[in-house]
Amino acid sequence: MFREVTRTARRLEKEETISLLRDELRGVLSVQGDDGYPYGIPLNHYYSDEDGLIYFHSGMTGHKIDSIKRCDKASFCVFDRGEKKDGDWALTIRSAVVFGRIEIIDDRERIGRIARELSRKFTQDEEYIDLEIEKNGDRTLMFALRPEHITGKWVREA
Repeated sequence: MFREVTRTARRLEKEETISLLRDELRGVLSVQGDDGYPYGIPLNHYYSDEDGLIYFHSGMTGHKIDSIKRCDKASFCVFDRGEKKDGDWALTIRSAVVFGRIEIIDDRERIGRIARELSRKFTQDEEYIDLEIEKNGDRTLMFALRPEHITGKWVREA
């Protein structure tokens, strides 16, 4: 059902692909938007080693949420900043693409735990994290992408 990486020599190993999902701060979530048009939106995320889900936070309403409620299928892509060899202009970039289904989370305790983990990707200031969750927690929607297929590859610009 899902396509594999065409250039198999450029395929990343599973652990390296998961590492991108775990370590990169942002990616693009793509859903089926209005009138069947694709809708891609940059989001920060949290990859959980515990359950293998990719978590996102959001406001309670909007184009993204309407699209998710209409169709739970989505893809998510992350890529690193790339590396270049001395004296070369071209970057080598690693990326991960995930296909799966989105689940909206309604358990407030779970939302709080996930929000903490997501926040820790950006700051270790626990006091700040506590204040933000207290201030915005009730207005935060949390959802998870349950991966059905994950691929990773590297590409050299040129």
